[in-house]
Amino acid sequence: MWFRKRFDFYQMLLEQARKSEEGLKALCDFVRSPGVELGKKVDAIEKEADVLRRTLIDALNRTFVTPFDREDIFTLSRTIDDMVDYANSTVEEMMLFEVKSNDHLKKMAEALYQASQNITWAVEGLRDMRSSIQEYIIRAKKSENLMEHLYREALVDLFKHKDMVNLLKMREIYRHLNNAADRGDEAADIVSDILVKNT
Repeated sequence: MWFRKRFDFYQMLLEQARKSEEGLKALCDFVRSPGVELGKKVDAIEKEADVLRRTLIDALNRTFVTPFDREDIFTLSRTIDDMVDYANSTVEEMMLFEVKSNDHLKKMAEALYQASQNITWAVEGLRDMRSSIQEYIIRAKKSENLMEHLYREALVDLFKHKDMVNLLKMREIYRHLNNAADRGDEAADIVSDILVKNT
């Protein structure tokens, strides 16, 4: 008798979350000490994250019954992957535009990394719907709120300067980080929704 392969979506999402966290840690390292090798590391992690995302989508397309809502699995996977995509875009454009790092970038990258850690811990708790998930969600959302504050602070400082070319470069880079934070916030909301639906 032929049996359809069973996929462990909890583990697949956790692997994605861990890879995204790894990418955001590498982003922190890069903005602290920009260089080609660290830039390549972020890019390599982003490519590995894309493979994990494609693997999950393929599994989702071949599965009739999922442990929780199919759309939640798909969207959580996307938001987690988007975080590391934006991290890589940040690094690529910093290198392409020859932008120097600054304290704003370091603080924003650190806030993103903290958000990614809490998202990983929240995703890890999904298998048995641990009550601690809610605490990690709150922490992730606090990191996103901090990120919003840091983003506005960085823009205020940026607009004090008259170098229009640098202003445009930096605004775009800051926007990538802010977009990553938005995806982290969305991921936290999805985990929260999953928890509500399944407890």
